[in-house]
This record gives sequence, structure tokens and C-alpha cells, in this order.
Amino acid sequence: MNILLIYPETPSTFWSFKDALKFVSKKSAEPPLGLITVAAMLPKDWMKKLIDLNLTRLTDKDLLWADYVFLSGMNVHINSIKEIIRKCNKVGTKIVAGGPLFTTQYSDFLGIDHFVLNEAEITLPLFLNDLANGVPKQIYSTYEFPDISKTPIPMWDLLDKTKYASLSLQYSRGCPYDCDFCSITMLNGRRPRTKTKEQFISELDRLYEIGYRGSVSIVDDNFIGNKKKLKEEILPEIIYWQKKRKYPFHFITEVSINLSDDDELIKLMVEAAITSIFIGIETPNNDSLNECGKTINQKRNLVASIKKLQQKGMIVSGGFIIGFDNDPPDIFDQQINFIQNSGIVNAMVGLLNAPTGTHLYNRLKNENRLLESFNGNNMDGTTNIIPKMNYRELIIGYTKIIHTIYSPREYYKRIKSFLYEYKVPSWKTSLPDITEIKAFFRLLWFIGVVEKGKKYFWKIFIYSLFKHPKKFSLAMTLTVYGYHFRRIAATI
Repeated sequence: MNILLIYPETPSTFWSFKDALKFVSKKSAEPPLGLITVAAMLPKDWMKKLIDLNLTRLTDKDLLWADYVFLSGMNVHINSIKEIIRKCNKVGTKIVAGGPLFTTQYSDFLGIDHFVLNEAEITLPLFLNDLANGVPKQIYSTYEFPDISKTPIPMWDLLDKTKYASLSLQYSRGCPYDCDFCSITMLNGRRPRTKTKEQFISELDRLYEIGYRGSVSIVDDNFIGNKKKLKEEILPEIIYWQKKRKYPFHFITEVSINLSDDDELIKLMVEAAITSIFIGIETPNNDSLNECGKTINQKRNLVASIKKLQQKGMIVSGGFIIGFDNDPPDIFDQQINFIQNSGIVNAMVGLLNAPTGTHLYNRLKNENRLLESFNGNNMDGTTNIIPKMNYRELIIGYTKIIHTIYSPREYYKRIKSFLYEYKVPSWKTSLPDITEIKAFFRLLWFIGVVEKGKKYFWKIFIYSLFKHPKKFSLAMTLTVYGYHFRRIAATI
């Protein structure tokens, strides 16, 4: 069979980094890891092609070549997915759809021949077996969570790796915590399931063999969900592998705030170069944390926890939410002050939304407080719930947060605060590569000359160059991120 795997276009969002990518001549932040993993599960004698609409466009010729289109995506891709479905239906190409969006909302889509839902390790073989026997069903689903120690290495040869700012791996699925607004435990469970150390190292070997060097995103729901296994098995192996090859990779991942309680785990992660971390902070308001079940963030000094991680060599990004039922009238100033005091440069602040099937969704459905479907864009200033707070006040306050924290003055102030706290890991080299050199000259022009607010840029430029020369390259990277964030903020 001829199989065309299609990844939909991601709109300009906080995580798309579209305005930052042009500085490093890349087309997309990350590759479609799920699709190239599914490709590796398909029969070896099938012909496979992949089209990532963030890199190229889809033609009728592509679709007519295919016996089946395999389609996956998330809520943020809804508009692009509907257009892909329309094109497939127009030329008569059959569609097999799976992934998180379809698992939670498959009934919202017409024109799809087969839904292979939940995790493909269980449902895809069932579909393939029925297809081989000529009796494929429309829907395949399961309530089981598979052992991922047999998951194959992704088919990296389907991608043009030079077009992505980073590549991706997965070590575990699932999260031990159960925040009511989050779909992770619904999709992947509360018991973290991990790959073996041999399996994970094999995936690192594969990236190294294809010649890739640079940033790698470990796309786990919570990388530290199984701390014991990390400390005893995985991290020592990664450290050995990295040192042997002189640190070809540095990693990005998502963790919970309790990482700050474990000095040994912090040390091992830093030594393994897993130092860019995203943490769901959500809110400094304790009543709102209690409301959403974010117990792991309670009864601690959140700012102190973040600064400790920075001082140990971690670059902390944070997620924040506005619109909880228990948010007080001054929550907007609380959030601004917290973000500024924490030195979290990359702060994603979104309105509370209820993804389909979450605890929050079910509660609000019972309260008749749900609006249109969740669109997955964390920072477009929309919500699919009816808030307790006056809606106009919510929007005015949310807009104030975004326009404040991403104004040049406040953004560069956070960079300065972060640089003061941050300790550079011993493995990190200060020598720029050719891509960074080119990006540097672009940022000098676009941010240092063309953009408004450039006086704040030149202040941080001089400050980081002379006060923190080993951190200068990082300061300039954060400056480029700010360029992107300001363009997102301008649409809100």
C-alpha cells in the first residue's frame, strides 16, 4: 500500500515560535513525532511518505498517490484538519485518523473512514489485522494503557530534519497528578509508563547516526513521574552517553514543581543536559490551586522553588492560567508580580479552558457553563467556559497581563533577573555555531534597529555582554523569543 501521513498546520501560537524561527532559518519548532512513530508500526513493505503542512503544501497529486491518508493532530489543529479532510474527500482518498484530538472528539468529524483512537500500540494492530482480512471497522478504541517498552524507533528518514528547530523523543507517558483542566491522565493515565534505558539510548543513537546535533525535546507528560527509575537507571546512562560524545544534545522537557525538592535529581538532570524545563505554575492564588487539584504547587514558596532551579542550572518556562472560579479581583496584578519576581522569561498565560472529557469539562457541563469546543490555543484570549468573574473584567485583566509581561521593559527586566540567578552548567560551551552567528546578525537588525522598544534591548545587550559574558548567547536567544511573544501579544 501507499500511505501518506499528514501533519496539519499549526497556527501562530505561544509554542509555535513562528516569528522566532526565521532568525535560525527553520520552518517548524518540532517534528510530528507521533506520526513518524506510527509509520514505524506499519508493515515494512508499505510505501510511506510524510507531508508536514508547516513545511510544505498538500496537493491533489499527493492525495491521489495514496491508498490511505493517516492523519493526526491536536485541538489547535482543528481548522487545518478540517481542510485536509475536505481535500481527501474531494478526490476520494480514504482517511485513517488518530491522536489526542480524535480520541476525545472523533464524533465532531465527518468524512473519516476509520478512527484508530487512544494509543496506537494497542489499536493500530487491530485495525491492520482487520484491513488485511478485508473487514476494517470504523472505530478502534481501548481503555487499556500499553507497555511502551516495545514501541519502535521513529522513522526519521521520512523527515527533512534540517527544517526543524529541534527534534523529539519520548521516554514516558502518563502523569501521577490529576489536575482537573488537564487531559493527560484521561489520555495516558496516572501511572507513568517508561521505555527501557536500552530503548531510549537506541533512540539517542539513531538521532546521532543521522547527523543531528542540537536541541532535543523529550515530549513526556511529566518527565519526573518516576523519579526512582530516572535516578537509578536512565539519567546515569544519558550522562555516560553524552560525555562519551562531548554533549551533542541538550534537552527540553516538562516537569512538576516538586523537582525543586530533589537535589540529587536536579544534579543528574543538569549533568545530562536536561536543563530547559516547562512547569505548570498555573496561579499564585492558593484557593484557585485547590480548586483545580494542583496540590503539588500548594504549601510551598513557588518563587523560591523556581529560583533554586535556576541557580542549579535550569532554564524554567512556566504555564499560567486566568479564569478560575476562585480568582480574586486582584488576580491580574498577582500574576504579573509573580511572573516578574520569579524571573520566568517564557511565561505562557492563558484563559482557563475545559478540554473535552476532562474533570473540569464534566463539572462545567453539569453546571451548564460550557461554550463552543476548546480550540487548543493557549494564548488567543478565548475560553469555552462561562466564568464566575464578569467576562468583560476577565478580558480586560487578561489583556493587561499579556501586554505588561511582554512589553519590552518588563520582558527585558525578567531576562536580567534570570541571568542574575542562573548558573551555567559545566558542559555548556560558549562558542557559537554558524547558525547562531547568522541569527545574531538578524536580531541586531530586527530587534536592535527596526523594532520599537529597542533601547531596552541595547540595555540587556550591554548588561549581559559585560556582566554575564558566559550567558550572553542565552540572553540573545531569549531576546529572539521575546520578539515572537510580542507579536502574539499584539493579537490579544
